[in-house]
Amino acid sequence: MQQVTMKTLVLLALLGIGLHGAAAVTHSLKYFYTASSGVPNFPEHVAVGLVDEVQISHYDSNTMKAEPKQDWMIRATADDPQYWERETQALIGAQQIFKTNIETAKQRFNQTGGVHIAQVMYGCEWDDETGEVNGFNQHGYDGEDFIAFDLKTETWIAPKQQAVITKHKWDNNKALIAQDKNYLTQICTEWLKKYLDYGRSSLLRTELPSVSLLQKTPSSPVSCHATGFYPDRAVMFWRKDGEELHEEVEHGEILPNHDGSFQMSVDLKLSSVTPEDWRKYDCVFQLSGVKEDIVTKLDKAVIRSNEGKTGIRNDEGNPISMTVIIIAAVAVLALVAVAAIGFFIYKKKNAKRPPSPVNGSDVLEELNPKA
Repeated sequence: MQQVTMKTLVLLALLGIGLHGAAAVTHSLKYFYTASSGVPNFPEHVAVGLVDEVQISHYDSNTMKAEPKQDWMIRATADDPQYWERETQALIGAQQIFKTNIETAKQRFNQTGGVHIAQVMYGCEWDDETGEVNGFNQHGYDGEDFIAFDLKTETWIAPKQQAVITKHKWDNNKALIAQDKNYLTQICTEWLKKYLDYGRSSLLRTELPSVSLLQKTPSSPVSCHATGFYPDRAVMFWRKDGEELHEEVEHGEILPNHDGSFQMSVDLKLSSVTPEDWRKYDCVFQLSGVKEDIVTKLDKAVIRSNEGKTGIRNDEGNPISMTVIIIAAVAVLALVAVAAIGFFIYKKKNAKRPPSPVNGSDVLEELNPKA
């Protein structure tokens, strides 16, 4: 898995947004655990699970209850009637562990008081064509990477000096290393496949997008905008005479819509395009699992003008006013300030079920190695 900074992970987890890319047929199961200290009106402990970037479970210290976030996750109790109750009890027990872990981290960084947020992300990715599996377990503190497990070398990487004491202890515990490897490469993927089966009608569906050509002003780039597609494994690009363009093109990110579908755009700068050459250009959208491409010719007659508006659109492709953008930006900045990104040092000793934290005494022993 490509390394991702903890700042990105925390923001995405708090906003409920996943990490999106155009990998061919890769499925993922990820868990985010977040603990906070010194943040008023914010849960001390939050845990969420995601399958293919779709949230499947949620727990926080306000509700004190693990709950499904998708209707199809109720099937978990059909196989195991005590599934959610055990999740709840495990996470309730983890709250005190997280609080202690933050205090330990503050001691290591010589900190007193202030706002601190702790987080770990762990899980796995599985390619259903090749069978390739990747696992990850990343921790961070106060906006910086703290420690992460390297599955290839079966060792922990500690970019911070304060994490070295933890690295040595975890590296020297070969039994835990073996458990971690088994969880990330075997158990996690088994649960991922089970969840994919639970949500097959939703997670494995295919929805084609509507594609529009948008332009803010006559001199602005033309944006090829696709919205309403699923899954998020898609690519879009501009071509000239059938050849993909790399210059004068700007690719946007894949973004989630409120209905669970996705949107993306790719812009073409027209400064070097002569009017007679317009017919040589087209926009191509490709969705994983779909053989036919959606091709949209560059045609002035079908371009929708966004003059006087921002270049950002809603789910239907309509422009959003600058006032809305400013309000949204302020809200996001406020959330980031409250979140003040952090870390907690959390170690899975018993990884039989992906959502479940570990026994309290085990974590404390991991976090506070004896001399």
